Amino acid sequence: MFNLKVVQGKTYLLRIINAALNTHLFFKIANHNVTVVAVDAVYTTPYLTDVMILTPGQTVDALLNADQPIGKYYMATIPYISAIGIPTPDTNPTRGLIVYEGATSSSPVKPLMPTPNHIPTAHRFSSNITSLVGGPHWTPVPRHIDEKMFITMGLGLDPCPSDTKCIGPLGQRYAGSLNNRTFMIPERISMQEAYFYNITGVYTDDFPNQPPVKFDYTRFEQRTNSDFKMMFPERKTSVKTIRFNSTVEIVLQNTAILTRESHPMHLHGFNFYVLGYGFGNYDPVRDARKLNLFNPQMRNTVGVPPGGWVVLRFIANNPGVWLFHCHMDAHLPYGIMMAFIVQNGPTPETSLPSPPSNLPQCTRDPRIYDSPMTNVDLSY
Repeated sequence: MFNLKVVQGKTYLLRIINAALNTHLFFKIANHNVTVVAVDAVYTTPYLTDVMILTPGQTVDALLNADQPIGKYYMATIPYISAIGIPTPDTNPTRGLIVYEGATSSSPVKPLMPTPNHIPTAHRFSSNITSLVGGPHWTPVPRHIDEKMFITMGLGLDPCPSDTKCIGPLGQRYAGSLNNRTFMIPERISMQEAYFYNITGVYTDDFPNQPPVKFDYTRFEQRTNSDFKMMFPERKTSVKTIRFNSTVEIVLQNTAILTRESHPMHLHGFNFYVLGYGFGNYDPVRDARKLNLFNPQMRNTVGVPPGGWVVLRFIANNPGVWLFHCHMDAHLPYGIMMAFIVQNGPTPETSLPSPPSNLPQCTRDPRIYDSPMTNVDLSY
């Protein structure tokens, strides 16, 4: 068991990382509060709490003041199960120990953990974090928006092959989607190389700014054939191209086509401002008035509440092809993913460099290397 030895009266910086592949985690230390000072390596306004929630890949820096009577105290994590209707497992917490100098062999104090499906606890922690205005690397929220996107996300279905027995709902397979599109990972060549060398046929530049159909996203009911078709998203490798230095705002709307569940969305290559969280269907008038444009938290991974929404904003100042996807490992093959292509800026420093000479090669595929579709040299 992990042991952290402390001296009464001293303060310690804890750097907490959720390294789980598929599980959100509650974290708590018995009889101690901590002061959160950073999330995802960005300084925050100091926030006092006794419990925190971390989605897969998220990090929290927190100050622990050893201000309790000398003794032993458990630190513990349990899974946060947000999916509606999913039984919560009866599992014991995973534990470590805070051991005060001079502590005897007495039994450690146990923390009172939230129930695994306690959505309000997760939402309270996630939504109360704010950035440290004026702190290192802080920048104000950009007010002008160049690209606005409304992206629905969640789980749907994929037709079961005729010679296969599938155990998903309606006898089908699971498929995730963003704006009703299941992302297909290219098998022949990376999107970054395809973009750099202008190779066609690898992806399509048509990821939509809106879902194809508007509906009651958090109270989906299958009533018509059209509703049934919505359960089967289109399979496609589609990207969204944006100009260098553009400001992009994304409303991420969780759906309940199969179930309401928190999805941790992760953006490669950028931090983003988290302007607001909420439950139900996002209202562009009512909810827009509540957005935090003064000191919103900055992250690279954010949990979208089950049956709710999150509003993000980022500056596209890093050229190249960048994935935006659910950070639960099991949901990657489901296809809850898309990609942004950020175009080159006006200088060599703001442009995508050539691939390095030692770039690992994919398995040689004659459909690519011996194809007349391109005359570029891919032998590097």
